[in-house]
Amino acid sequence: MVAADIAAIPETPRRRDFERWRRRSRLVRRMRVVLPVVIGLILSAMAGVIIFRSINGVAARAQDSDAPIRLVNPRFVGRDEKGRGFVVTAVTATRDEHDYQRVILDRPALVLDERGSDPMRITARSGVYHEGRRSLDMNGGVRLTGQQAAFDTMTSRFDTKTGELVGAGPIQGSGRLGEINAKSYGVYDKGERMVFKGGVRARIDGN
Repeated sequence: MVAADIAAIPETPRRRDFERWRRRSRLVRRMRVVLPVVIGLILSAMAGVIIFRSINGVAARAQDSDAPIRLVNPRFVGRDEKGRGFVVTAVTATRDEHDYQRVILDRPALVLDERGSDPMRITARSGVYHEGRRSLDMNGGVRLTGQQAAFDTMTSRFDTKTGELVGAGPIQGSGRLGEINAKSYGVYDKGERMVFKGGVRARIDGN
């Protein structure tokens, strides 16, 4: 194309092309500034979300670790100092969050000499096992049952070291000799021997 041909191009299209080029140049310059800013904001937002979730996760784990330990249908098997076995079960067992030496039991049941010829079973509405002194306190509607005896009382304490069961509250029921009422009692030798104390009243069967 010769110079005459270039001069023949109308002025208006050339100006339009130049304006479009200028607009594109301005847009490119703006995008070079805006895009890094947008990317920086996105990265900051992502970092904020990650930090927020991390903090919440740590707080949730800390809260879970502080929650009391709870077992459903626990079964504890042990032996006293003389090697005599016993079994403790419950509906639930929850460690006291204020005193980790205490385990709170719901509907506990204690069985003495489970594999013997006449095991004794003691049940209650609630109970507390003290790990420090290795004793089990049973409270509310305590019932002692065996093949030849059945007694009702309000409280009972089982010493897992000695294997002895004692109660300071009134007790009443029937044994081998007949009906017995007393203010306290003790169960020894895996339930083979029971001792009643305090205002003992008994009605002995003649058979």
